[in-house]
Amino acid sequence: MDDIPIPLPQRPSRFMDRFRAFIRSRYLAYKTEKTYCFWVKDFIRFHGIKHPQELGKADIDKWLSHLAANRNVSANTQKTALNAIIFLYKQFLDIELGQLQFEKSHRPKRLPVTFSHEEATSILEHLSGPNKLAASLMYGSGLRVMEAVRLRVQDIDFSDQCLIVRESKGEKWRRTLLPRSLVKPLRVQIAHALSLHEQDLAEGYGYVYLPFALAKKYPQAATSAAW
Repeated sequence: MDDIPIPLPQRPSRFMDRFRAFIRSRYLAYKTEKTYCFWVKDFIRFHGIKHPQELGKADIDKWLSHLAANRNVSANTQKTALNAIIFLYKQFLDIELGQLQFEKSHRPKRLPVTFSHEEATSILEHLSGPNKLAASLMYGSGLRVMEAVRLRVQDIDFSDQCLIVRESKGEKWRRTLLPRSLVKPLRVQIAHALSLHEQDLAEGYGYVYLPFALAKKYPQAATSAAW
């Protein structure tokens, strides 16, 4: 899956592997890791594959100005790129940058397009199966895309009619409502998933990804139905 961290060598030697390992040591979300690595690679490529330690403040200013002037990125995108580079230099390389002076993006912010209730329900009516259930959870429970994808059996509390969202944006946990209309579809989906899980276990599979070091702490959890 796209949200499962790629494995790293036990003793990373390549620059980007060491950078990834450092990010994980700070317990940042994997999405943040991918974003920071994307912009750091972009910065390195922009300067002809030079090592960041050979580059400095003027090179950062030039790259950030290029993003605004030539690639027409939004202010938020430029800010994300800036955050990635500041993290690289200040946190990872322990290099102070001083005051940066780059051309800021002035691409105007636009209000997000949202569906009316009628439009949303019309879209849901054209979906079926797990896709409809996932979309319904996003609409009815306010889940983000990856929160719906990551939802596990143990995160569903039918008695209190709520969902537990773990390791969400900013590594925060929260409870959110479970619409009554989704209780039956969820029970059906869980029964189907557990049936497949039993088949996988019988064939020697059925292991799921566990975050952090939970697989070592709880050796049986990777095959548990709750996970």
